[in-house]
Amino acid sequence: MTRKILLVRLSSIGDVLLATPLLRVIKARHPDARITFVTKTAMLPLLEHNPRIDELIGYDPVRPIRPLARYLARGGFTDRLDLHGSLRTQMLRWLVPGRWHSYPKHHAARSLLIRTKRNWYRDTRPVPERYFDAARDLDVTPDGKPLEMFIGREAMDDAVRRLREEGIGQGRALVALAPGAQHATKRWPARQWQILAATLTEQGTDVVVLGGPAESTLGADIATAAGDRAMSVAGLVGLGVSAALLKLARCAVTGDTGLMHLATAVSTPVVALFGPTVQSFGFFPYRARATVLERNLPCRPCSAMGGPVCPLGHHRCLTDITTDQVFDAVRRLPR
Repeated sequence: MTRKILLVRLSSIGDVLLATPLLRVIKARHPDARITFVTKTAMLPLLEHNPRIDELIGYDPVRPIRPLARYLARGGFTDRLDLHGSLRTQMLRWLVPGRWHSYPKHHAARSLLIRTKRNWYRDTRPVPERYFDAARDLDVTPDGKPLEMFIGREAMDDAVRRLREEGIGQGRALVALAPGAQHATKRWPARQWQILAATLTEQGTDVVVLGGPAESTLGADIATAAGDRAMSVAGLVGLGVSAALLKLARCAVTGDTGLMHLATAVSTPVVALFGPTVQSFGFFPYRARATVLERNLPCRPCSAMGGPVCPLGHHRCLTDITTDQVFDAVRRLPR
């Protein structure tokens, strides 16, 4: 019997990409299986060229979930994997009959670590390997390889064109900067990004700033501070072109965000700045050429995903990371 395998991970950028090692191993172990992956429509560019997936379905969260459930209920799936564990996917599991499997999210250990600053985690695996618990019936184990994203030709051509038109990355190394984050406490200060960008260009490196619409003004300010050897595409390009620009870069500097995982998924070395979150949560760069900069402060971690303000008002977890330290980490990254 041919397996028909359904995987559901609706968001966000990093979480979807963290599922790609599992996809790769499932397809290697069950090459004849038909794999269906469901994610939010906005996340589709992350997977649309992934050869492990036979059917990719986008879900718009502003629309009712019942039509999607009715379609999936007719799919005849032999295996159903919930890699999200949200209220919405719980509803989907209720509407799509059959046996489902999920993975451990360790809410209690995470909450205790935040509250007591003592590490209660017994499961030290990163999230990409915790996902494998949802595939316990598929006889698969992690293969020790990194995340994957497959870039389409159109996105790569667009990225190359933008760099050429601005004269960026032509005969000089390119460094990508991703200054944004959904929550304020995960963001390195804007002024430090500007100083870093200026230092990089002064030392002979070109800079491209990436991000979404929320980072458009910040990206422009960083590029302006760095002079005519820098450009910002924050808010101007989608995930596909962002991935292509990261692929063309010698390295990327990011916070603890989805673009960090996007960089590792296209095999670009990363300098990652971690503030309110810690490695035990499972989201450090996975199997990647990466340097993580963090401060060993007694107040860390203060939240699971960041927040609007530092609970203690000082934000030292990130403000104490200097531009000289980041520049030195970039210089030392393996090429």
